[in-house]
Amino acid sequence: MDDRRLATNPPDRGSRQVEPSARTTEKRERMIDVAIRTFAEFGYQGARIEDMASEMGIAKGSFFQYFGNKEALFFAAYKKAVTSRLNRWMDAPAEVLALGFFETIRYWLEETETILRDDWVPYRIVLIGNYGTDLRLKRDINRFLAEDPYGTFGFVDFGIERGEVRTDVDRELIVSMLDWLMERFQDAILTEELDPGLFHRGGDNTARRKARFEQFLELIRSAIGPPA
Repeated sequence: MDDRRLATNPPDRGSRQVEPSARTTEKRERMIDVAIRTFAEFGYQGARIEDMASEMGIAKGSFFQYFGNKEALFFAAYKKAVTSRLNRWMDAPAEVLALGFFETIRYWLEETETILRDDWVPYRIVLIGNYGTDLRLKRDINRFLAEDPYGTFGFVDFGIERGEVRTDVDRELIVSMLDWLMERFQDAILTEELDPGLFHRGGDNTARRKARFEQFLELIRSAIGPPA
């Protein structure tokens, strides 16, 4: 049996499901890794599956046999970039977590540019997914993000247990607010770093950046911190 069919063709109802072979799984993961690099460099529209296939030395049709279409390939790349190459909230160092909920937020804000310089590729994929894809693909991405890949629910529970996050507001609302605000603020940081000429806001400097972090933290604290 052609092992590539296992990756795309589900078994008939009532039949025993056949697990993909190790060779099939490894090949699929290599395809996703190549796709991540290619999408990050050329964007969603500019990335060409034939170039990915050429890099791997395989037929272009192999990608379609595994993923069906370009949209599904990007979605697989997006999920892997988020789950295996980006940090979760509680991945902060123990000494940072010991300082508390809002200090952990500060840590991730301050680390954004450093982490970006170490590995810009997954962040580029996230930006493309958020702003450079069509509505159908964004719907799939939003469903995936609802699965809590960054561990925001656990992080909010951490803040509640420490008495730093209010309990008179629905927990899911707090999670949604934190995810949305943090994502948009980090997107702005990432865009400034990856595409410095895209916005013209009179430049940036260390003091201004630090002030923005403090203002962001104050806004978050005023919204979800316990009442005085």
